[in-house]
Amino acid sequence: MPQHRIVVTGGSGKLGRVVVQDLVDHGYDVINVDLAPPAHAVCPFLRADLADYGQVVDAISSHPSVGAGESAELVVPHAVVHLAAVPAPRLKPNAETFRNNTVSDYNVFEASRRLGVKKVVYASSETVLGLPFADPPPYAPIDEAAPPCPNSAYSLAKLLMETSAAQMCRWDPAVSMIGLRFSNVMEPHDYTRFPAYEADPASRLWNLWGYIDARDGAQAVRLAIERGQPGAHVYIIANADTVVSQPSASLMQTYFPGVPVRPLSDDHATLLSIDKARRDLGYAPQYSWRHAS
Repeated sequence: MPQHRIVVTGGSGKLGRVVVQDLVDHGYDVINVDLAPPAHAVCPFLRADLADYGQVVDAISSHPSVGAGESAELVVPHAVVHLAAVPAPRLKPNAETFRNNTVSDYNVFEASRRLGVKKVVYASSETVLGLPFADPPPYAPIDEAAPPCPNSAYSLAKLLMETSAAQMCRWDPAVSMIGLRFSNVMEPHDYTRFPAYEADPASRLWNLWGYIDARDGAQAVRLAIERGQPGAHVYIIANADTVVSQPSASLMQTYFPGVPVRPLSDDHATLLSIDKARRDLGYAPQYSWRHAS
């Protein structure tokens, strides 16, 4: 099993803690960098403010197991997984969300670049696609070819994140920077909320009834580390189905009449296309609310 060192920012968060566990389970040497310690530590933890560039450089290039007063050589990790952020719109004032996320994103990207890290995987967002879909999507399942359409300060920051990655890869074509446009992250206990979506499908049209099981999100992160190619790439990461039982084609006809619907793999196929992630990364969702016990 691989023993490469991986630095994960935001490893104490909802998706981050599952990503950390998955990487540890697959033999990686993981360091969790976050402001908050994890509820259950499975790897070394380092508290750092990612809005401070100096702290970011230190966090990426050192190991928290080195004791105070000890010297250590510069450690360049195999990859940096950047998940830390204000995780959604309107959790904080817009300007603070934008400031925190853009400054932290730049600091992590720039520190990784200057330290010589060749693989960066980062959390972008489905919101870049135009969420909430007050205006209909151009087609469904929507994919990465759709023009970005940020509708919030949070989403705009994610688009700038993707743009920064593309330009930094232009500066160094050997670098791999993979942006994962995660859908709404769910853990198994969240599936108890799904009957409410069933009763009111309109409550979930804002993201085309999409979701991502955190365990499949972690799979996507690991595959991006292992199979991501040089250059800047973005992938929609969703589960293979929707959050309701109504057929996907019927949902589109009911709530977005007139929007072209491309061929679907099955009645409940996701309307957030994961074909590119399947093709390039070998991504294959393993979990669904439909089979949860």
